[in-house]
Amino acid sequence: MFRSLATKLAAPACFALRARAQAVPATFIRLSHHEEGHNEAWGDFYYGHQGIRPIGPTTVAPAFEGQAVVNGEFKTISLKDYKDKWLIFFFYPLDFTFVCPTEIIAFSDRAAEFRKLNTELVACSCDSHFSHLAWINTPRKDGGLGDMQIPVLSDFSKKIARDFGVLCPKTGLSYRGLFLIDPKGIVRYSGCNDLPVGRSVDETLRLLKAFQFFEKHGEVCPADWEEGEESINTKNPKKYFGNKNK
Repeated sequence: MFRSLATKLAAPACFALRARAQAVPATFIRLSHHEEGHNEAWGDFYYGHQGIRPIGPTTVAPAFEGQAVVNGEFKTISLKDYKDKWLIFFFYPLDFTFVCPTEIIAFSDRAAEFRKLNTELVACSCDSHFSHLAWINTPRKDGGLGDMQIPVLSDFSKKIARDFGVLCPKTGLSYRGLFLIDPKGIVRYSGCNDLPVGRSVDETLRLLKAFQFFEKHGEVCPADWEEGEESINTKNPKKYFGNKNK
């Protein structure tokens, strides 16, 4: 009786959802990089409803290319430059602001730690490359970036921020989006902060090491996992839970 009643109540909602789904055009090309026959993702695209590309874990990172400041000079860089490497690609709202230099400097000053893990970093905002250079040439004591160990990419057209889903349409600024992209061009982690709060370099490193550990050993990493701590063998999870709950 209860099942029959539930079916009657759910039927109108199901028809409504189906009608809405049919009314919204979807152009999904593929669901996951795990799909058979797709070992490499570079150059592919992943589109969602109404042309929006939902960027998140297991999706293909959108291709990007633009002018960046690299070692004090203008240089064109693209996602393809980082093939076979891990990439931390992070957006920030605006040059010559307050929280932004603290984040970029924090990542830049620890770039060597990431490179030991076959990982590069790229910072990106919707400012021009000329603005980036002026900011880099401003001393840190005056709110500038100073010497940079990582590229600072210009997204003046806002296309890259829009493709990654971090563009605020009202302000034309990018939110604080961060994407961990693996050597095959697949997003393994995505996170986005609102404008007032900066991100953690330590947490980014922890996530990177955890994903690399999984790729190498095939064991999953529990909450707050740090390098050297016990992981979980999914074929024998009781070993971990037994050790953790003695």
